[in-house]
Amino acid sequence: MKILVTNDDGIDGAGIWAMARALHEKNFEVAIAAPMRQQSGMAHAFTVWKKIEYRRVENEIEAWAIDGTPTDCVKFYLEELGKAEKISAVISGINDGANLATDVLYSGTVGGALEGFLHDMPALAVSRDKNSELSFDEVAKVAADYFIAQFERGEIFFDNINFPKNFRAGVPEFKSARLGKRDYLNAFIRSTEGGKNFFEIRGEVYDIDKGEGTDIFAVENGYVSVTPLHFDITYHEKI
Repeated sequence: MKILVTNDDGIDGAGIWAMARALHEKNFEVAIAAPMRQQSGMAHAFTVWKKIEYRRVENEIEAWAIDGTPTDCVKFYLEELGKAEKISAVISGINDGANLATDVLYSGTVGGALEGFLHDMPALAVSRDKNSELSFDEVAKVAADYFIAQFERGEIFFDNINFPKNFRAGVPEFKSARLGKRDYLNAFIRSTEGGKNFFEIRGEVYDIDKGEGTDIFAVENGYVSVTPLHFDITYHEKI
């Protein structure tokens, strides 16, 4: 069984290699298709009308660096590079930073997993709190076990899981949770260089909804949050 691993932190991100190694140690065949550079905040963006560079990365695990978004990486591997093979699932991560609440709408990590789900296969997005004291290897082993347990149920799933700073009870405990609502108090830093105007966005987290039952609440209380996601964002009650 072969699993495709991607991320939005780029091919040199420590998290993606930890995830790939953990799966490899579980006797899965693994392929990596990851952006050449940082692609955080790209959501489910897809590159059109532009040539995209790709190259093989020398490693015992099959790995490709692709100069595009996480969605580009997954789509190109599933539909071209690995089209002759049977890919059973897509795992995106481990992201170095949480993807909680409404941030999933911006997340390249979640976007990469979504592309796998759109190809009718199980998909998992894995993230770790930026200040987590858990190593990527620890997170990867727990995430691999979680994936196996879900995969063996024989259903297609699209789960977003987030690891806390520390495990509440010293061991991983999973808690199903809905998305909270996270916003940012944005500051726009403007500058001028060479006659051109620029701005940078700096933000401070402002959680509007992090009550009990949300993914934010779960992670802040030492649980691994699990939020099942779907591409259908229709507001059905309004139809």
